[in-house]
Amino acid sequence: MVDWSLAASTGALLVRGGPVVDREEAEEAVADLRELTSEAEAHVRELTGLGLDLPLLPAEVVDRPGWVRSAAAGLDALTGRALPEAQGGPLAPVLAGGAGVQTGLVLAFLASRVLGQYDPFGGPERRGQLVLVAPNVVAAQRAMDVPGHDFRLWVCLHECTHRLQFTAVTWLRDYFADEVERLIGGLAGRDADGLSDLVGRLPDTIKQIGKGKAGGAGLAELLQSPSERAVFDRLLALSTLLEGHADFVMDAVGPRVVPSVELIRSRFTARRKGGGLIDRVLRSLLGVDAKLRQYEQGAKFTKHVVDAVGMDGFNAVWTSPNTLPTRAEITDPAAWVRRLHG
Repeated sequence: MVDWSLAASTGALLVRGGPVVDREEAEEAVADLRELTSEAEAHVRELTGLGLDLPLLPAEVVDRPGWVRSAAAGLDALTGRALPEAQGGPLAPVLAGGAGVQTGLVLAFLASRVLGQYDPFGGPERRGQLVLVAPNVVAAQRAMDVPGHDFRLWVCLHECTHRLQFTAVTWLRDYFADEVERLIGGLAGRDADGLSDLVGRLPDTIKQIGKGKAGGAGLAELLQSPSERAVFDRLLALSTLLEGHADFVMDAVGPRVVPSVELIRSRFTARRKGGGLIDRVLRSLLGVDAKLRQYEQGAKFTKHVVDAVGMDGFNAVWTSPNTLPTRAEITDPAAWVRRLHG
């Protein structure tokens, strides 16, 4: 479906350059990010009780083209599970190439915004890799005018929480991949009638976005069939949990180890909401705005549950796929508490 090599080369070619940084500052930022990942994850483990016996590992620090290549490789590994064989037909390479160019454009857009990520399907052995994007961390810190070391540690707290979620919860990686496989398999398996229905709904869907009636959903979500939406709802609930849990953890740990955490949080929250008209339209089409709402919803869910039943009670969420919150429970955490704890 996608030529991931072409996506990587397109995105790396088109991504905007990072901030101008002198050599000494750049080396300091890179070294700091590498060293802080182990420190940050130790703090996260202490708070959450997860992964206490796992080794503490550094992160891979990259530039923007490096993130594009890393993201494309991880997505290739993930989608390859759903589509292990090349699609047939003489036009297949052309279609995959076109999709590769389009995906590269999206990756180039995101590459100037992503501070870091844990990719469960990246890395040399495809068993997971934590990546931090140094120019973006520096650019964000400068734009917000906050202490550099504090901000780098704060970012590492968030990203290390994601790494710990997937490494300490041993079933999570395969569960996530299986759900993505179901979603992609359904999309790839659409028959002519299904594709005709999708095309028929496209004009009205675009109008909804243009009039602000999309309800925060991205274009892909609005075009889903009912069966695809069921899978998507499970993935969205999981993603919201993971992002919100990471936001909760970084702010819970922050006051003890990041002196300027309140300043950083207030300015970072304001920055998340910024952007010009074109930027906001692109974010809506790509579902990025919906992603930003996940942080807030997921953090509220996590805080409510931790306040109600403590961190050990919250950690029941990691027991099995059946203990994950549903999309409805994400916005009604008391319902999840009643279901799991009576």
